[in-house]
Amino acid sequence: MRNLLLVFILLLTFQQVYSQKVDVYGSVQQASDKTNLPGAAVILQQIADSSTKGIVTDLNGKFKFEQVVPGKYLIKVSYLGFAPFSKPIVVGESALNVGILALQEEATALQEIEIIGQTLAGEQKGDTSQFNAGAFKTAPDASAQDLVQKMPGIAMQDGKLQAQGQDVQQILVDGKPFFGDDVNTALQNLPSEVIESIQVFDQKSDRAQMGGFDDGERIKTINIITKPSRKTGQFGRVSAGYGTNERYLFGGSVNLFSGNRRVTITGLSNNINTLNFSADPNNQGEERQQNGIIKTNLVGINYSELWGKKIEASGSYFYTQRQNQGVQTRFRDFILSSDSGQVYSEENRTLADEASHRFNMRLDYKINDRNRILVRPNVSIQQLGNESYFFGNTVTDNGPLNQTENTSNADNTNINFNNNIFYSHNFTKKGRGVMLRLNTGYNSGIGDSYRLANNVFFTNQADNTILNQYTNLNRTGFTWEAEASVREGIGKNGQVEIEYEIGNRVNDSDKRTFDFSEQYLDYRLLNIPLSNTFRSEYLTQETEVGYQYNTKKIRFEVEASYQHAQLKNDQLFPKEYTMDRTFKSILPSVELNYKFSQSKNLEFDYRTWTNEPSVSQLQDVIDNSNPLQLRSGNPNLNQSYHNWLRGRYRSHNTETNRSVFVSVESEIINNYISNSTFIADQPTILEEGIELQRGSQLTRPVNLDGYWSVRSFASYGQPIGFIKSNFNVRGSVNFSRRPGMINEEINLANTNNFRLGMSISSNISEKLDFTLSTRSSYNIVRNSLRPALNNNFFNQSSRARLSWIIWEGIVFRTDLNHQVNTGLSAGYDNNYLLWNMSIGKKLFKNQRGEVSLNVYDLLKQNISINRNVTELYVEDVQSNVLQQYFMLTFTYNIRRFSTGASAKDFGNNSDEERNDRNGRNRN
Repeated sequence: MRNLLLVFILLLTFQQVYSQKVDVYGSVQQASDKTNLPGAAVILQQIADSSTKGIVTDLNGKFKFEQVVPGKYLIKVSYLGFAPFSKPIVVGESALNVGILALQEEATALQEIEIIGQTLAGEQKGDTSQFNAGAFKTAPDASAQDLVQKMPGIAMQDGKLQAQGQDVQQILVDGKPFFGDDVNTALQNLPSEVIESIQVFDQKSDRAQMGGFDDGERIKTINIITKPSRKTGQFGRVSAGYGTNERYLFGGSVNLFSGNRRVTITGLSNNINTLNFSADPNNQGEERQQNGIIKTNLVGINYSELWGKKIEASGSYFYTQRQNQGVQTRFRDFILSSDSGQVYSEENRTLADEASHRFNMRLDYKINDRNRILVRPNVSIQQLGNESYFFGNTVTDNGPLNQTENTSNADNTNINFNNNIFYSHNFTKKGRGVMLRLNTGYNSGIGDSYRLANNVFFTNQADNTILNQYTNLNRTGFTWEAEASVREGIGKNGQVEIEYEIGNRVNDSDKRTFDFSEQYLDYRLLNIPLSNTFRSEYLTQETEVGYQYNTKKIRFEVEASYQHAQLKNDQLFPKEYTMDRTFKSILPSVELNYKFSQSKNLEFDYRTWTNEPSVSQLQDVIDNSNPLQLRSGNPNLNQSYHNWLRGRYRSHNTETNRSVFVSVESEIINNYISNSTFIADQPTILEEGIELQRGSQLTRPVNLDGYWSVRSFASYGQPIGFIKSNFNVRGSVNFSRRPGMINEEINLANTNNFRLGMSISSNISEKLDFTLSTRSSYNIVRNSLRPALNNNFFNQSSRARLSWIIWEGIVFRTDLNHQVNTGLSAGYDNNYLLWNMSIGKKLFKNQRGEVSLNVYDLLKQNISINRNVTELYVEDVQSNVLQQYFMLTFTYNIRRFSTGASAKDFGNNSDEERNDRNGRNRN
């Protein structure tokens, strides 16, 4: 406590040191339609000694220079496509608002002077990494997804886009949400040629943005800044193709941009495992191989607009109809000390149908400079149908233990609704304000399923059991949470916040299972051990006090909250049972961000939080989806307590275009919700009245201590001049320890993971675009309970992509993906080469059309293998995937822009466009 008080006094001393300096702030807009201009360069030059400070505008076009010495200055603004702006100002003893700086579009570009040199690839502005799209060349028809993967620290990992080692969760276009949280759809629906720059940063939560006090919540975000001359027009792509084995694809995506109004309409129908329509003709299926054979029909719309001068509205809607035919084989080796030879094998076939509606919206009403309301509703409705068949068996070194042949079908309907409402008010005194928040949510799940299983247990003689059952499941849930916070400025750079939250989560679940009656030929025999009626409530109250100190160089924040949580479980059937528990927790957090310069910064974060168990984990009812491997909930679960620490360093050298990012984080979880598995070595009667035959198992969640993990990530990128390409290398070292329980014995599964990836992406010409990449992963698994299952396994994925405009609009494309696996179970294929290729011809005078012949999986080697390591078992899974087909495809690119842009801006023969991409800036 004494040390904390000392830090507090030092911070107050810093405030006095800086008290003689003031802030200069304002915003940058387009003069014609008042559009905010994010990413504009703003320079503050002192007239007395010509010293300068530089900054870029944020997502709302705003900027702020901190700690400015009073005097006479010249403020300058530059933005690609707009005339330079300058204005003299006088900074006095109080903060200066320079107002709106309106930029005029350049009508023509002077051609007398050309400065030729290396294009500035990017820069680090505090915690925002900004990259110049013109420094990363792509094929003329490439998508935004292809463009961003050429940038340092950005790559696809297991089908998800990652930036700086974290999953990207949101895409913005000029600061506005684009397709909600569907990152791949957002990137695939924008052509790279409309993009001016890319910003990568951790966006603060809505609460932090509204309340003005950082709560530590972040989501990895990419903001796409479009070229000024591309903000009004219609652009997109339509495509149609048909091929062998009745493979087909029909789809299109059209963007209708008009100043502040942005509308994107997309549609797709195909049976080639493509989940979203892509703006890139190179795309042949998803980045990650999708298991099964998938048919998809979808239509979607994304919308954003400024309603009047005060309301920003955005939203998206998707309707998706999808069918997946899947086949899998599974081999699972259990970590069981008493029977080291026990393994489980399974073969299954499924036919899954899905129809879903997804809607989300954001309304941001800026009433005036001091009052703001934000409303964010989202709704999803999902209908699921599933037909499955599987055969599973368990064996030991002494022979077979059991087997099951299982046929089932199910229909489920899930509805989810959530709405967040924020209100904030800022008083006239700087730093003083209040924020109110109300969150409400509702969910329901209704399902019917039928199961016919023939189970055989091998003891002294085979024992057959037939299950013929019908199950009805009805779950509903309602959540609400209210919050009020008050903040007060302390000195020039400090702020204190007091916050109170209260919320409740209420869930009801009713599961009834009926056995088939041979007498009445229907399902009327209630199976009591497999039926349950359950209600759970989780009421939390939290009081928090925080202090924040912010200057140009340093941002420091410390918070502490007291949480009182009450978990109440009521079981009404088959027998009454009540559990009422209270948890009291102290939750501290600390954040420190230090800027060495505008291009280098260091950040430390420490956070704590609690997680409550889900209703499915709490409900004490048997799930016999697999009669050999039963599952059940545990109403005696406690909440888990998380300790999390992270350090990050970012740097970008604008002179050499070198980018460096390093991150290390660790997590310790008390009362970790793990699994306890009982595997019967002889027939055993459970408390619920169900008999477990030898080799069968029952798994239920339990709280265990001993979980901790360490994860690290580093990336380095720089251009390679002699081959005009960009080089990126990234790596990570990870360790995790997960506790589990098998037959009342604790097992600690220790996993070490070492990853290294490298890529070279071309920057030579629009006519020649290639990317070479490789990613390796080496895993070391050690178990405390059964060392015989200790194993090492290795995976390497290498890829080569090429797009080459050979001559007179003839385009050759090829995509090779090579996978190597070692250390897998016997009988599983260890490597393959997936080779896709196409040859096309550009059509029409402006070359907007193209006809192409594509071949997928030229060598017929495509497979899918995955290894799963848990605290209970090591498992290898092989799934069916799409294999060879040929397809003839026609595509047409829509390009129509106003405000001075024309078709030649996108033509392959445009000298001006080529000059821009080669780093020549016309003045």
